Amino acid sequence: MEFTLLIVIIVLALIFDYINGFHDAANAIATVVATKVLTPFQAVLWAAFFNFLAYWVFGFGVADTVAKTAHTMEINLVVILAGVIAAIIWNLLTWWQGIPSSSSHTLIGGFAGAAIAHAIAVHGFSGYMVDGTTQHWYNIVSWYKAGKDGGMPSGVLIIIAFIVLAPLLGALISYLISIWLLNASKKSILPKLFTLALMVLTIWFVESQMLYYDAIEKPRFDSHFWSVAFEAHNIKWFLVAFIVLSVSCFCLVFSSLNLHQATASLKKMQLLSSAAFSLGHGGNDSQKVMGIIAAAVAVYIHTSGVAQVSLPDWLQVILPNDDLKIKGVMPAWIPLACYSAIAAGTLSGGWKIVKTMGSKITKVTSFEGVAAETAGALTLYFTEHLKIPVSTTHTITGSIIGVGLTKRISAVRWGVTVSLVWAWVLTIPISAILASLVYYFLSLFL
Repeated sequence: MEFTLLIVIIVLALIFDYINGFHDAANAIATVVATKVLTPFQAVLWAAFFNFLAYWVFGFGVADTVAKTAHTMEINLVVILAGVIAAIIWNLLTWWQGIPSSSSHTLIGGFAGAAIAHAIAVHGFSGYMVDGTTQHWYNIVSWYKAGKDGGMPSGVLIIIAFIVLAPLLGALISYLISIWLLNASKKSILPKLFTLALMVLTIWFVESQMLYYDAIEKPRFDSHFWSVAFEAHNIKWFLVAFIVLSVSCFCLVFSSLNLHQATASLKKMQLLSSAAFSLGHGGNDSQKVMGIIAAAVAVYIHTSGVAQVSLPDWLQVILPNDDLKIKGVMPAWIPLACYSAIAAGTLSGGWKIVKTMGSKITKVTSFEGVAAETAGALTLYFTEHLKIPVSTTHTITGSIIGVGLTKRISAVRWGVTVSLVWAWVLTIPISAILASLVYYFLSLFL
């Protein structure tokens, strides 16, 4: 029975990943479609390809954060099943209504809500003992954990904080990129000097983040050069450098281009910026499903009493534990299946949400598209580096708003934006309540 439940959870998690793909396809392709750089079909093919390509770029930091949303030693497989079912229901409802809500927060809200429902069902509202300390029903969720050696803290409260911080960060970066591009279009030496200084600063910063051969735990090649070049950590920083330096090169020649040449160049750059955002979307969102599968395997081992070594090779998942210095293990089929599912979902498109993202928030041209997608991509790379699961939906929406603000405040359709914010705020609590109801229903039969 337990093993069957585990297989059902894995299948449903991949179905959720597929739904996530077509639900969030609009995030990466809305501006490219709105500006007619690509047809809708070409755009989803483009986004799906880079969704899948993220498999070779990103690690599993976000997956680890999601897996530890609830304490896996205190829940059962019904909790995870309820969380995934609730997330699928909410995603389909918001997709049907054309609301660009967060698939990430849906999944985390569902997982946390089902875990709390389980704690109340088992222990009630009174305290209970775990490892010699008194716990309460709300302690089953990992709300906050301080960062190691002064690093970034983790937990559900940090994820909730980034409901606000991710779109704000996207809006700020897109606003600054827009101002940079606007000034670069003027025939003045100061913007060019600024751009050159930024290029030097970017090269220095990215070089300081590189992992060289001696620091790489498992080099992929005997060659020092190829091992450094294809290390996943380094590829991400190479991409950051490539994005910033590409925009910088355009800024250096922007003032010498006529309107037709500038528009043509911006449309080509939109292909780059949307590809970068699709990479970030694939890396961020696929990892959440990996985290759910990893948590399900950990719970299965705990509740069934099966020893880790007796599991088949394809289920040899181990959650990392920094305190015990345990390295995480993830069989190759899990990330491959997750990235394939989200890419297939993106291919299916999500045209209702494309309309909201591409035209209802603010009028989007190639100029705005480049600024918004570049800002969104940089925000996703930054948060993935910090192992924070953020909403790609919130990030790109904030970035589009930031671009609109460079024209004038009234250029942003605030009525639409307020409706989106309400959807963002309500996603986690509604998903949590829905998951708790699903948990109580499933508990009658399982």
